Amino acid sequence: MKAIQIVQETGPQEALQAAELPQPSAGAAGVLIEVHAAGVSFPELLQTRGLYQIKPPLPFVPGSEVAGVVISAPEHLGLAPGDKAFGFCGLGGFAETAVCLPHLTFPLSSRLDYAQGAGIVLNYHTAYFALAVRGRLRAGETVLIQGAAGGVGTASIQVAKGMGARTIALVSSERKREVALQAGADEVLMAGEGWKDEVKRVSDGGVDLVLDPVGGERFLDSLRSLREDGRLVVVGFTGGSIPELRVNRLLLKNTEVIGAGWGAYALSKPELCREIQDALDPMIEQGIVDPLVGARYPLEQAAEAVTSLETREAVGKVVLEPRRRSDG
Repeated sequence: MKAIQIVQETGPQEALQAAELPQPSAGAAGVLIEVHAAGVSFPELLQTRGLYQIKPPLPFVPGSEVAGVVISAPEHLGLAPGDKAFGFCGLGGFAETAVCLPHLTFPLSSRLDYAQGAGIVLNYHTAYFALAVRGRLRAGETVLIQGAAGGVGTASIQVAKGMGARTIALVSSERKREVALQAGADEVLMAGEGWKDEVKRVSDGGVDLVLDPVGGERFLDSLRSLREDGRLVVVGFTGGSIPELRVNRLLLKNTEVIGAGWGAYALSKPELCREIQDALDPMIEQGIVDPLVGARYPLEQAAEAVTSLETREAVGKVVLEPRRRSDG
């Protein structure tokens, strides 16, 4: 099969190289998928520079989420050969065939295409985990979403809407503003000077929850955007720097900062993974969860796809399509 490997840790342009590899074996427990779309996410960028916490020996095939056609699956999953499905594979997704974890492989709704399916597990499971499980979001509350035009950002807009919350999206360009509106945000603000004051104005004094996958220099003003009893949920640091906090700020306004590391927490809890997908399924069927796909690349252009995350040009979910060639 055709695949993309990380062969060195010098960044996406040099690290990602095409290879011909044997088709993987799913064994008795895995789900073997003919990959039609593979999601491109921030961990792959970090892996090309040796900065991710999971460091397989080189070379290895990156890619943690895919959608496609089931080749084989354990009987108890209710998936049969030929069924359309999406799932989480951890590694190996940048290839024509991949093996997914059984408790994180699900039927693909007829409402969604393969590229949308490849954007559900990491983004939407993270969004639900961060908002509902860790953030304790309730219907009627107001959420500020940083990085709102990215994969996690657009997913969080839709999941929050599905939970009955009001959403305020913060973006850095007019193009990203349009993406956040397309995702369904109630308000979209620009991340220029004074954005914190604008958030407070449109939220009548402060938001109940901030979802922050960005970190960096916006973190402190995100904290200042909270109303009393507000929660700031840390999802990641795509802004490139990890902020520090003087905890007296939490004391003075009775606010919280909460970590939401979906992978470290949920991957070992099959019941939780199923509960999250059970909560998302009605949102998918109602059209509330409707993953926004950005650029689609053939497998051979994996380096360009991953680089688009590094340059922050990406909007929505970036995907590779292994059965599409660069000329089509």
